[in-house]
Amino acid sequence: MLAAPAAIAASKGSGLPLPRFVSLRAGEVNLRTGPGVQYPVDWVYQRQHLPVEIIAEYGTWRKIRDWQGTQGWVHQSMVAPRRTFIATGEVRTIHRKSDPNSEPVARIEPGVVGRLLACPDLNGWCRVEVGGHEGWLRRVELWGVQRDEVIQ
Repeated sequence: MLAAPAAIAASKGSGLPLPRFVSLRAGEVNLRTGPGVQYPVDWVYQRQHLPVEIIAEYGTWRKIRDWQGTQGWVHQSMVAPRRTFIATGEVRTIHRKSDPNSEPVARIEPGVVGRLLACPDLNGWCRVEVGGHEGWLRRVELWGVQRDEVIQ
């Protein structure tokens, strides 16, 4: 039997839309230079639930990009559909409502990772949870959601 051409093999991924956000499943995830264990490890992530963007698929391998733009390949078993975000820029305030004048719930440092609960419309706000504190954060203050993505 002949091996499938690379173009056909590359198309046999999950069938889910690309790009899409997921999170790292484990506390240690190898980022490889190519889609397979024969490729060298370029980086080791040591942060469970870190949001990453899947930008390509090759069989059981996912090419991901992190919030700093680093790209590489991980096995599909190392990512989970759980939606998370990472706070960007400066210290951010999570608000009780999707209104900058609403009561603050918590303040988070840049680099803090939390759960992304909903981005119900394109009004610029997402409902998030960090360390037991739930509230609203502006989309521009986080990384982990597409600009035009609605999450219910």
